[in-house]
Amino acid sequence: MQNEPTSSLVGEEYEVEVGPVAHGGHCIARTSEGRVLFVRHTLPGEKVIARVTDGESDSRFLRADAVRIIEASKDRVEAPCPYAGPGRCGGCDWQHARPGAQRRLKGEVIAEQLQRLAGLTPEEAGWDGTVMPAEGDKLPAGEVPAWRTRVQYAIDEDGKVGLRKHRSHDVEPVERCLIAAPGVTELGIEKRDWPGMATVEAIAATGSHDRQVILTPRPGGRLPLVELDKPVSVMRVDERDGGVHRVHGRAFVRERADDRTYRVGSGGFWQVHPQAANTLVRAVMQGLLPRKNDMALDLYCGVGLFAGAIGQRIGEKGAVLGIESGKRAVEDARHNLKDLDRVRIEHGKVDQILPRTGITECDLIVLDPPRAGAGKQVVKHLTGLGARRIAYVACDPAALARDLAYFRDGGYRVRTLRAFDLFPMTHHVECVAILEPATKGS
Repeated sequence: MQNEPTSSLVGEEYEVEVGPVAHGGHCIARTSEGRVLFVRHTLPGEKVIARVTDGESDSRFLRADAVRIIEASKDRVEAPCPYAGPGRCGGCDWQHARPGAQRRLKGEVIAEQLQRLAGLTPEEAGWDGTVMPAEGDKLPAGEVPAWRTRVQYAIDEDGKVGLRKHRSHDVEPVERCLIAAPGVTELGIEKRDWPGMATVEAIAATGSHDRQVILTPRPGGRLPLVELDKPVSVMRVDERDGGVHRVHGRAFVRERADDRTYRVGSGGFWQVHPQAANTLVRAVMQGLLPRKNDMALDLYCGVGLFAGAIGQRIGEKGAVLGIESGKRAVEDARHNLKDLDRVRIEHGKVDQILPRTGITECDLIVLDPPRAGAGKQVVKHLTGLGARRIAYVACDPAALARDLAYFRDGGYRVRTLRAFDLFPMTHHVECVAILEPATKGS
Protein backbone atom coordinates (compact mmCIF):
# COMPACT_ATOMS: atom_id res chain seq x y z
CA MET A 1 0.00 0.00 0.00
CA GLN A 2 1.48 3.35 -1.03
CA ASN A 3 1.92 6.13 1.52
CA GLU A 4 -0.47 9.05 1.16
CA PRO A 5 1.37 12.04 -0.37
CA THR A 6 1.99 14.83 2.12
CA SER A 7 0.43 18.22 1.55
CA SER A 8 1.03 21.61 3.08
CA LEU A 9 -1.49 22.77 5.66
CA VAL A 10 -0.27 26.38 5.67
CA GLY A 11 -3.30 28.68 5.61
CA GLU A 12 -5.70 26.11 7.08
CA GLU A 13 -7.79 27.47 9.95
CA TYR A 14 -9.05 25.71 13.08
CA GLU A 15 -11.27 26.88 15.92
CA VAL A 16 -9.52 25.73 19.09
CA GLU A 17 -9.56 26.03 22.86
CA VAL A 18 -6.08 27.18 23.93
CA GLY A 19 -4.26 25.12 26.55
CA PRO A 20 -1.10 25.78 28.57
CA VAL A 21 1.87 27.93 27.65
CA ALA A 22 4.87 26.12 26.15
CA HIS A 23 8.57 26.95 25.90
CA GLY A 24 9.13 29.22 22.90
CA GLY A 25 6.52 31.99 23.10
CA HIS A 26 3.43 30.02 22.15
CA CYS A 27 0.59 28.01 23.71
CA ILE A 28 -0.56 24.46 23.01
CA ALA A 29 -3.92 23.64 21.44
CA ARG A 30 -5.44 20.62 19.72
CA THR A 31 -7.74 20.41 16.74
CA SER A 32 -10.94 18.39 16.95
CA GLU A 33 -8.98 15.53 15.32
CA GLY A 34 -6.35 15.71 18.08
CA ARG A 35 -3.63 17.35 16.02
CA VAL A 36 -1.24 19.47 18.14
CA LEU A 37 -0.93 23.17 17.35
CA PHE A 38 1.72 25.55 18.73
CA VAL A 39 -0.20 28.83 18.61
CA ARG A 40 1.34 32.31 18.91
CA HIS A 41 -0.49 35.55 19.75
CA THR A 42 -2.84 33.84 22.16
CA LEU A 43 -3.11 33.09 25.90
CA PRO A 44 -4.14 30.03 27.94
CA GLY A 45 -7.90 29.60 28.23
CA GLU A 46 -8.80 31.57 25.11
CA LYS A 47 -10.95 30.34 22.23
CA VAL A 48 -9.43 31.43 18.91
CA ILE A 49 -9.29 30.86 15.19
CA ALA A 50 -5.76 29.55 14.56
CA ARG A 51 -4.26 29.80 11.08
CA VAL A 52 -1.45 27.36 10.26
CA THR A 53 1.88 29.03 9.43
CA ASP A 54 4.08 25.93 9.21
CA GLY A 55 3.38 22.21 8.84
CA GLU A 56 2.24 19.42 6.54
CA SER A 57 -0.38 16.71 6.70
CA ASP A 58 2.10 14.23 8.24
CA SER A 59 3.79 16.69 10.67
CA ARG A 60 3.93 15.75 14.37
CA PHE A 61 2.71 19.24 15.18
CA LEU A 62 1.74 22.43 13.38
CA ARG A 63 2.69 26.04 14.05
CA ALA A 64 -0.10 28.59 13.91
CA ASP A 65 -1.11 32.18 14.66
CA ALA A 66 -4.28 33.20 16.46
CA VAL A 67 -5.87 35.39 13.80
CA ARG A 68 -9.23 35.95 15.55
CA ILE A 69 -10.01 35.93 19.25
CA ILE A 70 -13.46 34.45 20.00
CA GLU A 71 -13.17 34.38 23.80
CA ALA A 72 -10.37 36.53 25.28
CA SER A 73 -8.36 35.95 28.45
CA LYS A 74 -8.65 38.54 31.23
CA ASP A 75 -4.87 38.91 30.84
CA ARG A 76 -5.15 40.12 27.24
CA VAL A 77 -4.37 43.73 26.38
CA GLU A 78 -4.18 45.65 23.14
CA ALA A 79 -0.60 45.24 21.91
CA PRO A 80 1.16 48.61 22.48
CA CYS A 81 3.41 48.03 19.46
CA PRO A 82 1.82 48.64 16.04
CA TYR A 83 4.12 46.02 14.48
CA ALA A 84 3.12 43.17 16.81
CA GLY A 85 0.68 40.49 15.70
CA PRO A 86 0.25 37.59 13.30
CA GLY A 87 2.66 37.76 10.37
CA ARG A 88 4.34 40.89 11.70
CA CYS A 89 7.59 41.52 13.65
CA GLY A 90 8.89 38.41 15.40
CA GLY A 91 10.83 40.19 18.13
CA CYS A 92 8.19 40.19 20.89
CA ASP A 93 6.06 37.19 21.88
CA TRP A 94 3.84 38.65 24.62
CA GLN A 95 2.90 42.20 23.60
CA HIS A 96 -0.74 41.10 23.96
CA ALA A 97 -0.36 40.05 27.63
CA ARG A 98 -0.38 42.14 30.81
CA PRO A 99 3.14 42.52 32.29
CA GLY A 100 2.24 40.45 35.36
CA ALA A 101 0.77 37.75 33.14
CA GLN A 102 3.97 37.64 31.05
CA ARG A 103 6.00 36.91 34.17
CA ARG A 104 3.50 34.30 35.31
CA LEU A 105 3.67 32.56 31.92
CA LYS A 106 7.46 32.50 32.07
CA GLY A 107 7.24 31.02 35.56
CA GLU A 108 4.93 28.28 34.26
CA VAL A 109 7.42 27.45 31.50
CA ILE A 110 10.30 27.22 33.99
CA ALA A 111 8.24 24.98 36.27
CA GLU A 112 7.22 22.71 33.38
CA GLN A 113 10.80 22.36 32.11
CA LEU A 114 12.15 21.62 35.60
CA GLN A 115 9.53 18.92 36.13
CA ARG A 116 9.79 17.34 32.68
CA LEU A 117 13.57 17.41 32.20
CA ALA A 118 14.93 17.32 35.77
CA GLY A 119 12.06 15.80 37.75
CA LEU A 120 12.12 18.81 40.11
CA THR A 121 9.20 20.63 41.68
CA PRO A 122 9.67 24.36 42.42
CA GLU A 123 10.01 23.47 46.12
CA GLU A 124 12.74 20.93 45.37
CA ALA A 125 14.55 23.61 43.35
CA GLY A 126 14.32 26.12 46.22
CA TRP A 127 12.23 28.43 44.05
CA ASP A 128 9.13 30.34 45.12
CA GLY A 129 7.72 30.22 41.59
CA THR A 130 7.99 33.94 40.87
CA VAL A 131 9.77 35.71 38.04
CA MET A 132 11.06 39.04 39.30
CA PRO A 133 10.82 42.18 37.15
CA ALA A 134 13.99 44.18 36.69
CA GLU A 135 14.28 47.42 38.59
CA GLY A 136 12.19 50.10 36.87
CA ASP A 137 10.35 47.64 34.61
CA LYS A 138 7.16 47.28 36.67
CA LEU A 139 4.94 49.40 34.44
CA PRO A 140 1.15 49.50 33.96
CA ALA A 141 -0.48 47.56 31.15
CA GLY A 142 -0.10 49.42 27.87
CA GLU A 143 3.36 50.77 28.73
CA VAL A 144 6.46 49.04 27.42
CA PRO A 145 9.87 49.07 29.16
CA ALA A 146 12.50 50.42 26.77
CA TRP A 147 15.20 47.95 27.80
CA ARG A 148 16.99 46.63 24.75
CA THR A 149 20.44 48.26 24.64
CA ARG A 150 21.47 46.23 21.58
CA VAL A 151 19.19 46.04 18.55
CA GLN A 152 20.04 44.42 15.24
CA TYR A 153 17.93 46.04 12.55
CA ALA A 154 17.31 44.13 9.34
CA ILE A 155 17.52 46.10 6.10
CA ASP A 156 15.35 45.19 3.12
CA GLU A 157 16.51 45.29 -0.50
CA ASP A 158 15.33 48.90 -0.82
CA GLY A 159 17.46 49.97 2.14
CA LYS A 160 14.47 50.36 4.49
CA VAL A 161 14.96 49.62 8.20
CA GLY A 162 12.97 46.89 9.89
CA LEU A 163 13.00 43.79 12.06
CA ARG A 164 12.68 40.14 11.08
CA LYS A 165 9.30 38.46 10.98
CA HIS A 166 8.89 35.34 13.14
CA ARG A 167 10.86 32.33 11.81
CA SER A 168 11.55 34.23 8.60
CA HIS A 169 14.17 36.26 6.75
CA ASP A 170 11.43 38.66 5.65
CA VAL A 171 11.71 42.21 6.96
CA GLU A 172 8.92 44.09 8.75
CA PRO A 173 9.65 47.81 8.17
CA VAL A 174 9.48 49.82 11.42
CA GLU A 175 9.64 53.48 12.31
CA ARG A 176 10.43 52.76 15.96
CA CYS A 177 11.04 49.69 18.15
CA LEU A 178 9.28 50.25 21.49
CA ILE A 179 11.58 47.96 23.49
CA ALA A 180 14.75 49.66 22.17
CA ALA A 181 16.58 51.57 24.92
CA PRO A 182 16.55 55.39 24.67
CA GLY A 183 20.26 55.35 23.79
CA VAL A 184 19.46 53.24 20.71
CA THR A 185 16.39 55.22 19.66
CA GLU A 186 18.19 58.57 19.91
CA LEU A 187 20.67 57.50 17.21
CA GLY A 188 17.92 57.88 14.60
CA ILE A 189 18.76 54.70 12.67
CA GLU A 190 15.11 54.15 11.70
CA LYS A 191 14.87 57.64 10.18
CA ARG A 192 17.23 56.98 7.28
CA ASP A 193 17.75 54.44 4.50
CA TRP A 194 20.69 52.02 4.43
CA PRO A 195 21.19 51.00 0.79
CA GLY A 196 23.55 48.08 0.28
CA MET A 197 23.36 46.97 3.92
CA ALA A 198 21.99 43.64 5.21
CA THR A 199 21.88 44.59 8.90
CA VAL A 200 22.67 47.56 11.12
CA GLU A 201 23.27 46.72 14.78
CA ALA A 202 23.01 49.52 17.33
CA ILE A 203 24.65 49.36 20.76
CA ALA A 204 24.01 51.88 23.54
CA ALA A 205 26.25 51.16 26.51
CA THR A 206 24.66 51.36 29.95
CA GLY A 207 27.83 52.23 31.83
CA SER A 208 28.90 55.16 29.63
CA HIS A 209 27.71 57.37 26.80
CA ASP A 210 29.42 55.08 24.26
CA ARG A 211 27.34 54.36 21.16
CA GLN A 212 28.31 51.99 18.36
CA VAL A 213 26.84 50.75 15.10
CA ILE A 214 27.97 47.57 13.37
CA LEU A 215 27.24 47.43 9.64
CA THR A 216 26.92 44.21 7.68
CA PRO A 217 26.96 44.99 3.94
CA ARG A 218 25.18 42.89 1.36
CA PRO A 219 27.57 41.15 -1.06
CA GLY A 220 29.18 43.94 -3.05
CA GLY A 221 27.51 46.62 -0.93
CA ARG A 222 29.46 49.83 -0.34
CA LEU A 223 29.77 51.24 3.15
CA PRO A 224 27.65 54.40 3.53
CA LEU A 225 28.79 57.61 5.16
CA VAL A 226 27.28 57.24 8.62
CA GLU A 227 25.73 60.46 9.88
CA LEU A 228 23.45 59.83 12.86
CA ASP A 229 21.78 62.03 15.46
CA LYS A 230 24.40 61.30 18.15
CA PRO A 231 28.17 60.68 18.12
CA VAL A 232 28.81 57.03 17.34
CA SER A 233 31.70 54.70 16.52
CA VAL A 234 31.32 52.52 13.43
CA MET A 235 32.35 48.91 12.82
CA ARG A 236 31.81 46.70 9.79
CA VAL A 237 31.46 42.95 9.36
CA ASP A 238 33.77 41.53 6.69
CA GLU A 239 31.73 39.43 4.25
CA ARG A 240 34.68 37.10 3.64
CA ASP A 241 35.67 36.06 7.15
CA GLY A 242 32.84 37.39 9.32
CA GLY A 243 35.35 39.42 11.33
CA VAL A 244 34.35 42.80 12.80
CA HIS A 245 36.63 45.67 11.82
CA ARG A 246 36.82 49.27 13.00
CA VAL A 247 35.84 51.98 10.55
CA HIS A 248 36.11 54.94 12.91
CA GLY A 249 35.84 55.67 16.61
CA ARG A 250 36.47 53.21 19.43
CA ALA A 251 36.43 49.51 18.67
CA PHE A 252 34.65 48.90 21.98
CA VAL A 253 32.01 50.27 24.34
CA ARG A 254 32.45 50.70 28.10
CA GLU A 255 29.92 49.00 30.35
CA ARG A 256 29.72 49.19 34.12
CA ALA A 257 28.69 46.64 36.77
CA ASP A 258 29.55 45.92 40.41
CA ASP A 259 31.53 49.20 40.59
CA ARG A 260 33.86 48.11 37.77
CA THR A 261 34.16 49.28 34.18
CA TYR A 262 34.27 46.61 31.46
CA ARG A 263 35.48 47.07 27.91
CA VAL A 264 33.34 45.13 25.42
CA GLY A 265 34.76 45.03 21.91
CA SER A 266 33.56 44.16 18.41
CA GLY A 267 29.94 43.69 19.40
CA GLY A 268 30.99 41.13 22.01
CA PHE A 269 28.58 39.67 24.54
CA TRP A 270 27.17 41.82 27.31
CA GLN A 271 23.77 41.47 28.95
CA VAL A 272 21.21 43.43 26.91
CA HIS A 273 18.98 44.75 29.71
CA PRO A 274 20.53 47.79 31.46
CA GLN A 275 19.88 46.26 34.91
CA ALA A 276 20.92 42.71 33.97
CA ALA A 277 24.64 42.71 34.77
CA ASN A 278 24.19 44.12 38.28
CA THR A 279 21.13 41.96 38.95
CA LEU A 280 22.97 38.77 37.99
CA VAL A 281 26.18 39.66 39.84
CA ARG A 282 24.15 40.27 43.00
CA ALA A 283 22.30 36.97 42.64
CA VAL A 284 25.50 35.01 41.96
CA MET A 285 27.49 36.60 44.81
CA GLN A 286 24.60 36.15 47.27
CA GLY A 287 24.45 32.50 46.27
CA LEU A 288 28.18 31.73 46.24
CA LEU A 289 29.18 33.81 49.30
CA PRO A 290 32.89 33.98 48.32
CA ARG A 291 35.41 33.76 51.16
CA LYS A 292 38.99 34.95 51.48
CA ASN A 293 41.45 32.49 49.87
CA ASP A 294 38.79 30.73 47.74
CA MET A 295 39.81 29.10 44.45
CA ALA A 296 37.10 29.77 41.84
CA LEU A 297 36.29 28.95 38.22
CA ASP A 298 34.37 31.28 35.89
CA LEU A 299 33.35 29.27 32.82
CA TYR A 300 32.12 30.84 29.56
CA CYS A 301 33.38 34.01 31.23
CA GLY A 302 32.90 36.50 28.39
CA VAL A 303 34.61 39.80 29.18
CA GLY A 304 35.06 38.80 32.83
CA LEU A 305 31.93 40.02 34.63
CA PHE A 306 31.74 37.27 37.27
CA ALA A 307 35.50 36.70 37.42
CA GLY A 308 35.89 40.36 38.32
CA ALA A 309 33.18 40.20 40.97
CA ILE A 310 34.70 37.10 42.62
CA GLY A 311 38.26 38.40 42.22
CA GLN A 312 37.39 41.49 44.29
CA ARG A 313 36.05 39.33 47.12
CA ILE A 314 38.60 36.53 47.66
CA GLY A 315 41.59 38.44 49.00
CA GLU A 316 45.24 38.31 48.02
CA LYS A 317 45.60 34.54 48.37
CA GLY A 318 42.48 33.50 46.49
CA ALA A 319 42.49 32.78 42.73
CA VAL A 320 40.08 32.81 39.81
CA LEU A 321 40.47 31.03 36.48
CA GLY A 322 38.21 32.17 33.67
CA ILE A 323 37.71 30.21 30.43
CA GLU A 324 36.23 31.78 27.28
CA SER A 325 36.18 30.66 23.64
CA GLY A 326 35.85 34.10 22.00
CA LYS A 327 39.27 35.51 21.16
CA ARG A 328 38.25 39.19 21.39
CA ALA A 329 36.32 38.55 24.62
CA VAL A 330 39.46 37.01 26.14
CA GLU A 331 41.49 40.09 25.18
CA ASP A 332 38.84 42.29 26.77
CA ALA A 333 38.63 40.15 29.91
CA ARG A 334 42.40 40.30 30.39
CA HIS A 335 42.30 44.08 29.95
CA ASN A 336 39.30 44.47 32.28
CA LEU A 337 40.84 42.40 35.08
CA LYS A 338 44.49 43.41 34.78
CA ASP A 339 44.39 45.02 38.24
CA LEU A 340 43.44 41.68 39.83
CA ASP A 341 46.70 39.73 40.03
CA ARG A 342 44.99 36.52 41.12
CA VAL A 343 42.65 36.31 38.11
CA ARG A 344 43.78 34.42 34.98
CA ILE A 345 41.85 34.03 31.71
CA GLU A 346 42.36 31.07 29.36
CA HIS A 347 41.27 31.08 25.72
CA GLY A 348 39.44 28.04 24.36
CA LYS A 349 36.36 25.87 24.67
CA VAL A 350 35.47 24.88 28.21
CA ASP A 351 35.21 21.15 27.44
CA GLN A 352 38.73 21.20 25.95
CA ILE A 353 40.56 23.63 28.27
CA LEU A 354 39.17 22.52 31.62
CA PRO A 355 40.70 19.00 31.58
CA ARG A 356 44.08 20.46 30.53
CA THR A 357 44.31 22.88 33.46
CA GLY A 358 45.23 20.11 35.89
CA ILE A 359 42.76 21.54 38.41
CA THR A 360 41.39 18.71 40.56
CA GLU A 361 39.51 20.74 43.15
CA CYS A 362 38.10 24.21 43.72
CA ASP A 363 35.82 26.05 46.14
CA LEU A 364 33.43 27.91 43.83
CA ILE A 365 32.24 27.62 40.23
CA VAL A 366 30.15 30.01 38.17
CA LEU A 367 29.07 29.06 34.66
CA ASP A 368 27.07 31.11 32.17
CA PRO A 369 26.92 28.81 29.14
CA PRO A 370 25.39 29.59 25.74
CA ARG A 371 21.75 28.78 25.06
CA ALA A 372 22.45 25.08 24.43
CA GLY A 373 23.75 24.66 28.01
CA ALA A 374 26.96 23.15 29.38
CA GLY A 375 26.18 19.52 28.52
CA LYS A 376 26.76 16.18 30.19
CA GLN A 377 30.55 15.95 29.87
CA VAL A 378 31.29 19.41 31.23
CA VAL A 379 28.88 18.93 34.14
CA LYS A 380 30.44 15.52 34.92
CA HIS A 381 33.87 17.17 35.10
CA LEU A 382 32.58 19.96 37.35
CA THR A 383 30.90 17.63 39.84
CA GLY A 384 34.27 15.94 40.37
CA LEU A 385 35.94 19.14 41.60
CA GLY A 386 34.20 19.18 44.98
CA ALA A 387 33.09 22.82 44.85
CA ARG A 388 31.31 24.15 47.93
CA ARG A 389 28.87 26.12 45.78
CA ILE A 390 28.12 26.32 42.04
CA ALA A 391 26.23 29.20 40.41
CA TYR A 392 24.58 28.39 37.08
CA VAL A 393 23.36 31.39 35.05
CA ALA A 394 20.92 30.29 32.35
CA CYS A 395 19.08 32.06 29.55
CA ASP A 396 17.20 28.90 28.53
CA PRO A 397 15.02 26.96 31.02
CA ALA A 398 15.22 23.72 29.01
CA ALA A 399 19.04 23.70 28.92
CA LEU A 400 19.12 24.60 32.61
CA ALA A 401 16.78 21.74 33.53
CA ARG A 402 18.78 19.20 31.48
CA ASP A 403 22.03 20.27 33.12
CA LEU A 404 20.49 20.26 36.61
CA ALA A 405 19.61 16.60 36.05
CA TYR A 406 23.28 15.92 35.17
CA PHE A 407 24.40 17.77 38.29
CA ARG A 408 22.05 15.63 40.38
CA ASP A 409 23.60 12.50 38.84
CA GLY A 410 26.97 13.90 39.94
CA GLY A 411 25.91 14.40 43.54
CA TYR A 412 24.75 18.04 43.55
CA ARG A 413 21.36 19.44 44.49
CA VAL A 414 19.75 22.80 43.80
CA ARG A 415 19.86 24.98 46.88
CA THR A 416 18.03 27.99 45.44
CA LEU A 417 16.73 29.13 42.08
CA ARG A 418 15.80 32.68 41.13
CA ALA A 419 14.23 33.88 37.91
CA PHE A 420 14.44 37.39 36.45
CA ASP A 421 12.41 38.99 33.66
CA LEU A 422 15.34 40.58 31.85
CA PHE A 423 13.65 40.30 28.43
CA PRO A 424 10.18 41.89 28.83
CA MET A 425 7.63 41.32 26.05
CA THR A 426 9.56 38.27 24.82
CA HIS A 427 9.43 34.62 25.97
CA HIS A 428 13.03 34.74 27.20
CA VAL A 429 13.88 34.62 30.90
CA GLU A 430 17.09 34.50 32.93
CA CYS A 431 17.62 32.11 35.84
CA VAL A 432 20.32 31.75 38.50
CA ALA A 433 20.54 28.35 40.18
CA ILE A 434 22.80 27.82 43.20
CA LEU A 435 23.93 24.23 43.74
CA GLU A 436 25.73 22.46 46.58
CA PRO A 437 26.77 18.89 47.35
CA ALA A 438 23.68 16.78 48.07
CA THR A 439 25.26 15.38 51.23
CA LYS A 440 25.38 18.88 52.75
CA GLY A 441 22.65 19.69 55.25
CA SER A 442 20.03 22.32 54.48
